[in-house]
Amino acid sequence: MSALDKAKNKVEDLGGNAKEAAGKATGDKETENEGKVDQVKANLKDAGEKVKDVFK
Repeated sequence: MSALDKAKNKVEDLGGNAKEAAGKATGDKETENEGKVDQVKANLKDAGEKVKDVFK
């Protein structure tokens, strides 16, 4: 996995974490759930990159 892909995934994960926290703080369930989805997407992308690395 390239360092750039890893960094992008980490930024997306951190952004999702921040969005989730903001949603919790304001009581906005939609924003909170969007943050959780962003985190899951980042984790799936990271897992996909790791699988690609195994087969290189």
